Amino acid sequence: MTLSEEARERLGDIVELQPTKNGELQERWDMDSGSEVHQYLEAELKEYYYRNDNSLICATPEATTLIDGEDSERIQTVTVTSLQQAVVDVIAGPDEESQSVVAVLHALREVGEDRDTDDVRSALRSLADKGIVETVEKTVPTFRLAVPRDELDIELSEE
Repeated sequence: MTLSEEARERLGDIVELQPTKNGELQERWDMDSGSEVHQYLEAELKEYYYRNDNSLICATPEATTLIDGEDSERIQTVTVTSLQQAVVDVIAGPDEESQSVVAVLHALREVGEDRDTDDVRSALRSLADKGIVETVEKTVPTFRLAVPRDELDIELSEE
């Protein structure tokens, strides 16, 4: 997706301010309402942002790379559940072979996390929505980290 100059500048605002609220962006972008901000995000930047567990607006890793460049050392801060934290700890890294939900489940059990398949699948999808995990389509979907672990600063949410 090619971004207009305005969209790129606004994406830069999201990267700079994250996590942020509609109201902050409304003020920065001189818009009339938070609803107008939401409409703009969905129309122009849908692929480059997500809302964290507190409904705050955050940039995806791709957005951060687009704004800061490939050599960026920016650490991405994300808020996750304890299960999502455990998944990040055991899942294959960006340069490793991706894993199925069942493989991640077994890796979790090896470190003492006894969860069911649906919980693990849900955690993987949520991490994928946040841009932390990528989905690799094979016969069944498989997953691996989308960014190196050392570029993440994980904060636990209150479950």
